[in-house]
Amino acid sequence: MKKEKNYKEGIVNENLPNTFFKVTLDDGREILAHLSGKMRLNYIKVLPGDRVRMEMTPYDETKGRIVHRLK
Repeated sequence: MKKEKNYKEGIVNENLPNTFFKVTLDDGREILAHLSGKMRLNYIKVLPGDRVRMEMTPYDETKGRIVHRLK
């Protein structure tokens, strides 16, 4: 059985090496996120100030994966 993933939105604060980002969620928490493979393959740029949608596991609420850059 697959676990259901949580999707949350936030704003990118800072770029870090190796496509890692510090993201502030809508509820005020700051987490560490990395880009998903599809975003890397399609050369989608994420800059500080961009609004993003992230996929988070229920196991660790301090890390996430950016799956979509919102307008």
